Amino acid sequence: MPIRQRKIALMGFRSVGKSSVTIQYVENHFVDSYDPTIENTFQKNHKINGQDYVLDVVDTAGQDEYSILPQTYFMSVDGYILVYSVNSRKSFDVVKIIHDKLLDMKGNIKVPVILVGNKRDVAEQFPGEREVSEDEAKGLARKWEVPFMETSAKEHENLFRPVKDIHYLAHCTCTYDS
Repeated sequence: MPIRQRKIALMGFRSVGKSSVTIQYVENHFVDSYDPTIENTFQKNHKINGQDYVLDVVDTAGQDEYSILPQTYFMSVDGYILVYSVNSRKSFDVVKIIHDKLLDMKGNIKVPVILVGNKRDVAEQFPGEREVSEDEAKGLARKWEVPFMETSAKEHENLFRPVKDIHYLAHCTCTYDS
């Protein structure tokens, strides 16, 4: 079977850990320092359900409520992982705006999206710093009809699952086989 290609984009507010999630997932190491990303694309070979894939993972610049999302974030992207930090209410609010912009730009209610709450380790170590409850995020995911999970890039916790889930959703909604 030929190798297929898929592209996913991680989007969210600045400092939520998009780059840490991406690098930990692709390169298996945690980057402890914060260096604002403009945009990076990483590749990882994958085997899912016996099929080989090359997965392009686009680590986007941090967005805010006023960001104009570049067209490149919508062209040939098969799925989106929307990332917020469990210890940042602002990042949770911004992820809602990004979701609305995605739906407006894609014009398709079947956009493959997964909602991810990162920095779970911080919330476990310092419970008073959690600003977004898991129940609240689950409620938003139900409203959007998308999968939800919490992750920790630092602890390498739950990083493969969102990628596998978004790959599955993208596979089900793609009208082409690339």
